[in-house]
Formats: sequence, C-alpha cells, structure tokens
Amino acid sequence: MKVNKVKVIVLAGIAAFIGIIAIQVYWLKQAFDDEEKKFSQNIQVSLLEVANEINNYYGYTAPHVNPVSKISKDYYIVNMRNDFDAKVLELLLVNKFRAKGINTNFEYAIYDCETEDMLYGSYVTLDKKEAAKSSTYFPKAQNLVYYFAVRFPEKASFIYNSLKGWIILCIVMIVTLFIYLYAIFIILQQQKYAALQKDFINNMTHEFKTPLASILIASNFLSRHDAISSNEKLKQYSNIIIEQGKKLDSHLEKILSVAKNDNNPLQLNKEPVDIAEAVNKTIDIIQLKYPEAVIMVSNSLDKATIEADAFHFYNVIYNFLDNSIKYCDDKPAIKIDLKSIGNAAEMKITDNGIGIAPRHLKHAFEKFYRAPESKKLAVNGFGLGLYYVKKICELHHWKLNAESTPGEGTVITLTMC
Repeated sequence: MKVNKVKVIVLAGIAAFIGIIAIQVYWLKQAFDDEEKKFSQNIQVSLLEVANEINNYYGYTAPHVNPVSKISKDYYIVNMRNDFDAKVLELLLVNKFRAKGINTNFEYAIYDCETEDMLYGSYVTLDKKEAAKSSTYFPKAQNLVYYFAVRFPEKASFIYNSLKGWIILCIVMIVTLFIYLYAIFIILQQQKYAALQKDFINNMTHEFKTPLASILIASNFLSRHDAISSNEKLKQYSNIIIEQGKKLDSHLEKILSVAKNDNNPLQLNKEPVDIAEAVNKTIDIIQLKYPEAVIMVSNSLDKATIEADAFHFYNVIYNFLDNSIKYCDDKPAIKIDLKSIGNAAEMKITDNGIGIAPRHLKHAFEKFYRAPESKKLAVNGFGLGLYYVKKICELHHWKLNAESTPGEGTVITLTMC
C-alpha cells in the first residue's frame, strides 16, 4: 500500500474518531438535559401535590395560581398562604418523591413569620447508613408569609446515576476508538521499520557484494601462485581467506534470498526428487565441512521420490544438519529416519545438541531470531536459516514440527505430502 493511501486512511480514521467522540458527547449532554428537565417536572408536580394535600388536610382553600416556583436548578419554593406542620410536610415530601421515582436526598426549610427567617426543617436521606448533614443556606422569598423551600444538593449525582448506561457506553466507545488509533500507530511504526529493514538489507548486501567478489578473485589467484603454494603457512592463510570469503558470500546470498522472497513470492520448480539420494548427497557435502560429525540414516520409505524443488530441498536438509552440528557441545551425532506415513514421506532428524528452551523454541523459525544461549552467541549467523526453511516448507505445503530438550538435543520432523 502506498504511503499516500495510508496517510489518507489514517486521516479519515482520525476524522471519524473525532466525529464519533463529538457525537457521543452531544448525545450524553442531550440525555443529561432531558433527564434534568424530567427531574424538574417531576419535582414541581410532586410539590404541587404536596401543597394540595396540605390544604386538604387543614381545610385551606387552594390558590388559583401555581404555588410552586423554581428558583434555581436545585432549589424550589412553595407558597402555602397558611400555617402547616413540619412533620406532615416531611412525610408528604418523602412519599410523593418516592412515588415519582426521585430517590435522592433532599433538605427542606419552612419560613417562620414570627422570626422572619427560614427555619431549618431537616436533611432527609433515603440511605439509612448515611450520616445527617448540616443545612445549607435557604434564602428568603419576597412578599411570602407561609411557604417552604426544598433543595436537592445531590441532584447532579442522581441524574448521572440514572444515565449510567449511557456513560458506560460512551466510555467503552472512547476506549475502543483509542485502541483503534493506537493500533494504527503501531501499524505505521511497523511499516516504517519494515521499510528501513528492507532498505538496510538491500544496501548492505549490495555494498558488500562487489568488494567481496574482488577479494575472492584475488585470493583464488594468489592461492595458485608458486610463492604461495610452495609456502605451507601462506597457503593456509590464503585458504582461510577463501573459506571465510565464501562463508560471508553464503550469508549475503541468504539475506538477499530472504529479502527477495518477502517482497515477491518464490516460484518453485517442482520435479521428482529422490529423498534418500538428496539426504546422502547433503551428508557428503556437510561432512566436508564437519568431518568429525557422525550422521546415520535409516530408510524405510515405500515411495522413494516426492515432487519438490530440488535446489531448495537440498538447502532445507543442509540447514537442519548444519544447525545440529553447530549447536552441539559434544561430538555431533545425528540420526536421520526416513519412513512413509500413508501417502506422505516423513524425515525425522534427531541430534545431541544443546537443545532449545521451550520459551525460545516457539520463536526459532522467526526471521532474525537467535535464542540468547551462550553457544549460540559464539556461532556466526543472522538467524535466517530456519526462517528460510519454514518459508520453503510452507510453499511446498509440508508440515514442520520441532521438539527440543535443553541439554539433550532437538528433534525436527518434516512431513512431505
């Protein structure tokens, strides 16, 4: 995907993120306003019913105008025009509020015409465990003689509690959107690192290829020179240069091959390949490099050949054997079992190497991964061999399994259909 397309997608995602957040906040505010309006209406209706019942109880004439006045968002005054008892008022308030579903604490006060001051009635709590609170200030109303006032100090908390479902939904949506943005950020970072890694590998390998080719040509020429070939020490030194140069060239080829296969799917050239012959030829090659290694083969195959890319199949076997020998503290002893399982051929390679801990084994076939073991740190490599093997097996649709015990060795099982 091109960078510009990625940027457009990210910007569109951020715009959608901001839009959804704004919509959620707007909906929450609207829900709060609606709930607050409903709360106020229920309060005024309840207070009007309280006033009417007090008038009926004392036989007073009900006023022609609505006696309930809303002074502020949480403060109401009810004009009674006649005297009444505080205990009757509190009982009616509690009953009417509960009937309307107003289950929040409130406090009330009654105007005392003798002292011309607000006489505190009580702080009424619906939670019996909650301690009583002190009264807040109740301002006096102008031109009223017999009236009472009601305040709801926890009105906001009550409304927010009634909107708990809305609030939880908004929080979940916001958290989900933040996770989305974080995932986008991680993807962009990974894309950036992948591009840097690709450029680094390509530049590094190509920059090393030219001088390395010159070194190999020059060292091969020198090794055939009479002055070099007649001197055992100089001949040994030139052979070391050639050997190490070929090893470095092999590493570079492996890196280039992996980088190429990651960008463009590898095309296999499948043909009938004799499994036992491929194993034996690979053993001959590997023992030139490691003459001390002991490799035994047990062959009980019913079908000698498989359809595979011969070049890559040889490389797969070579990588397995090379790792088994390199990562061994004792004299390498490897056993290769070839047998048939139904229509499939199985190759099991058992070694006596240092083994791999379970926490590292699950990462052994990942690109550039090298388990942090002392022996492994002493072995040259880039952590690409087993990654290459896994890719080739996947392209052939073969099953690959690894089992290992630290200190005892590793068993690689390759099932080829």
